Amino acid sequence: MNKWIKPSLVSLVAATFAVSPLASCDTVRAAPAQPVIQVVLDDVPLSLGSRPVIINNSTMVPFRSFAKALGIDVVWETKTKSVLAEAPVNGVVRKIVLTLGKKQALVDGKPVAITVAPVIVDQQTYIPLSFFGSQFGATAAWNGTTKTVSIVSQRKAMHLRAFYALKSYPQRARIPAMDSVAFGWSRIDSNGELTLEGAEYYWPEAAGEDTPEAIVRGSADAGADPYLMVYAVDGKGELTKMLSDAALVAKSIDNIVRLVSDNGFAGVQLDYEGLGLNLDAASQQKLLNDYAKLLSDRLKEKQIKLSLAVPPPNGSYKGYDYKTLATLADDLVLMAYDYNPKGTTPDRTPEPNAKVVAAIEQTLQAGVPANKLILGVSLWNESTSTVDDKLGLAKRYGLKGASFWRLTFYNDAFAVAIDKTAFKIGE
Repeated sequence: MNKWIKPSLVSLVAATFAVSPLASCDTVRAAPAQPVIQVVLDDVPLSLGSRPVIINNSTMVPFRSFAKALGIDVVWETKTKSVLAEAPVNGVVRKIVLTLGKKQALVDGKPVAITVAPVIVDQQTYIPLSFFGSQFGATAAWNGTTKTVSIVSQRKAMHLRAFYALKSYPQRARIPAMDSVAFGWSRIDSNGELTLEGAEYYWPEAAGEDTPEAIVRGSADAGADPYLMVYAVDGKGELTKMLSDAALVAKSIDNIVRLVSDNGFAGVQLDYEGLGLNLDAASQQKLLNDYAKLLSDRLKEKQIKLSLAVPPPNGSYKGYDYKTLATLADDLVLMAYDYNPKGTTPDRTPEPNAKVVAAIEQTLQAGVPANKLILGVSLWNESTSTVDDKLGLAKRYGLKGASFWRLTFYNDAFAVAIDKTAFKIGE
């Protein structure tokens, strides 16, 4: 992947095939002879609403949708007929001004020549992709055979969270690369009660001086907020049993608050799965909403954060009221994975990007603010050449960040691939 990425978008030339160039004036109509140009951003097709066009051998794109996908703030100034755009580049805010009909842009207040002036095409403002993208840290390449522009956005800071499972101890050195770490050491058992014992989720034994408590403290010292993950599944109705019983609800919340307070956790990561598969979705949503409200209120008293891991809207589980949960929690982790049916070969098959896109868009449409949504990425399913696809989607939609299931698989190769695409907010 990214086989034809060049050092800079400035190198993008669309003259490798014959087209009828559009007139270079303020307002033009798209010529019917124009080829259909595909745009791929961070290895995932990008829909701009209106197709790119070629003007004087330069690829022109609608500025609003293109800028939004790159995380660039844009404003159209009617009086001067100018596009005002700004975004951080290498930690410094860059400001660009492009004016209709002018082959000169202002970059941080300094004039810079451009090959093609911005124009109006079919009532939309189009800007030169090569200049605009490169000024904001993107790189691209042109594939004349497929008529595709492939763009790679700049490396971006985002909230990075890792899930620390029982077998993640050998990867504990990765913790400082995270903004937060969720430790999977507790669960709701078949009796509907919180437990630190069991076969899958339990409080681990000490490894010499590395006690669980020491690892939690070390995480905080490394700048990664430690969260206690509480896991539950409704496979045999145990989660519904707990959520439906006021006494069990109160007991579980008391135990969670006590556990995180006594052990120095900065947050709670709820991973309550399986709701709304066979039972009434609305009733299941209310049960979880009421529980999350009670827990949220208790945690706020102690300034402890709350996060909920939720299945994707385009999955099988419908017992999740995304909008309400987002108002109660500091963030939601969208588990946009496990789309491939069981038995898929090979076993570790990357998640289909189209499904992940649909999950993100449906969650945002449900009312979850982008700055409260963390995209869950399964490192078991992804490879070092596909993990950047998912991180690219987190960038494209302006999400809070990405989480990795799980730290156990976060090897050196993944570390290199992820670091090329994103880095922690606290870096």
